[in-house]
Amino acid sequence: MLRTGGEIAVIVEIEGLRKVYEGKQRVVAVDGITLNVRPGELYGLLGPNGAGKTTTISIATTRALPTAGRVRIAGVDVVKSPALARRSIGVVPQYNTLDRACTVYENIHFHCLYFGFSRADATARTRRLLEQFHLTERADAYPAQLSGGLAQRVQIARAIAHHPKVLFLDEPSAGLDPQSRIAMWAAVRNLRQEGITVVLTTHYMEEADELCERVAIIDHGKILVEDTPAALKSSVGAQRVYELDLRSQQGVPRLVDALERKPGIASVETTSKGVRVLAEGTEGLLSEVVHAANPYGLRDLTITETSLETVFIRLTGRELRE
Repeated sequence: MLRTGGEIAVIVEIEGLRKVYEGKQRVVAVDGITLNVRPGELYGLLGPNGAGKTTTISIATTRALPTAGRVRIAGVDVVKSPALARRSIGVVPQYNTLDRACTVYENIHFHCLYFGFSRADATARTRRLLEQFHLTERADAYPAQLSGGLAQRVQIARAIAHHPKVLFLDEPSAGLDPQSRIAMWAAVRNLRQEGITVVLTTHYMEEADELCERVAIIDHGKILVEDTPAALKSSVGAQRVYELDLRSQQGVPRLVDALERKPGIASVETTSKGVRVLAEGTEGLLSEVVHAANPYGLRDLTITETSLETVFIRLTGRELRE
């Protein structure tokens, strides 16, 4: 898709994408996904494990063939011209794919040579990336000697070594400790300064909220909703979530009815442990909720701010981590 003057308006185009695995049990992994990503955008696919995120990325990066639909990267059809499409794509999969027999330097350097760099250019590019990702001191280390966070930074550096237009990150912070995750987030944000479009998958709502300009929430192979994180959270119509843990489910319908009538409460839902209340920031509302719940055996109360997980719960009736 082009704007006037030949400028690309959409760099990742996914249209009616389906992937069905046939076998003893037929599995529909992706079920009609359509989305567009603009150049320079940081776009997130958020959903639980098994939602179809990784399959979508695998097709977009030429590692799997679709059952139906089309994917174009920078205008190139990934099925018709996979080799050409790969020149515009960088990929960091879920698992560590660094060559264990090569040093950090060699992992990046050989990647540059594979994509046609001269030895001089490959050396310059490798040194630049080592400095950019704060890896210069570990250039001679082997992957087995790296922490999870450092290995992930090496994988990102290697993936962008050939100057791709789009970087796909599949669950980039899976298994990382909080400090490494924050460092990885900083590295991803800095990629925008190079004009690289980033598409990432995650089941961490904080990651999608922190990094992404737009998010598509996916479940059972379908996009449930797509918008900016701020717009998605505001669509809930509430600022806080009260999780009420009750001793018994007996009488819960009466409690739900009583809470729904209170001003400042957007909605009330039953849960396996009791009741979930989506509320506005009305002064004094918390004490009213506690007072109403006490006769029903209130054991515990958890208060959180509205998040992308709240949006997912509203759409599916279950938690994102399930």
